[in-house]
Amino acid sequence: MRARVLAVDDEEGILKIIRAALERSGMEVDTVSDPLRLLEAEFPIAQYDLVMLDVMMPGMDGFELLERLRDQTDCPVLFLTAKTAEEDVMKGLGLGADDYIRKPFGIGELRCRAEAHIRREKREKKYAAVVGEVRLFLQEKRIEAKGRKLSLTAGEYEICEFLALHRGQVFSREQIYEHVFGYDGRSDDSAITEHIKNIRAKFRESDLEPIETVWGIGYKWKA
Repeated sequence: MRARVLAVDDEEGILKIIRAALERSGMEVDTVSDPLRLLEAEFPIAQYDLVMLDVMMPGMDGFELLERLRDQTDCPVLFLTAKTAEEDVMKGLGLGADDYIRKPFGIGELRCRAEAHIRREKREKKYAAVVGEVRLFLQEKRIEAKGRKLSLTAGEYEICEFLALHRGQVFSREQIYEHVFGYDGRSDDSAITEHIKNIRAKFRESDLEPIETVWGIGYKWKA
């Protein structure tokens, strides 16, 4: 799945440069010239793997915008700015920015910085996580496979989240059951077998089979 980048700048020319540069690196790029759009309730900020924000924008500057959005996304945020004063750099980093790119910037630098931050992004996810071609929206409790929303029950989603966020690790049916349903669950661990069967059927509709059986032990999300 291609990395998704959001670039926010009131200069359309800058946005065109960013889109062209990062798309050449295989990224999917969305651009926004009005920063207030990001404050709309339906704006999908948690879907992005990297956000680039201009500092000086009309209506709301990048500092205030980041302060309003930082509790909705875990992805790296890079400021694009001509401001070079040390106090501005410290302010941005203090608000949760990950880096600065100073204007005017070179195309090569822009692409390298974006690629490096996406590669290094390994912080614990609270809002969204990407595992291969599967995207988990952790607050909304939903999953997309190759961009297609899966119709999962609450229990099926919890099984997927548990296995996906511990991909490569093998868990027994008992461990999965206790994590998802707790010790007070009304069924027993044999229910996990049926849930896994149903989950696999739904992923196959998107030509994916992310859950692997480890015979005699249990299940794991393929690394």
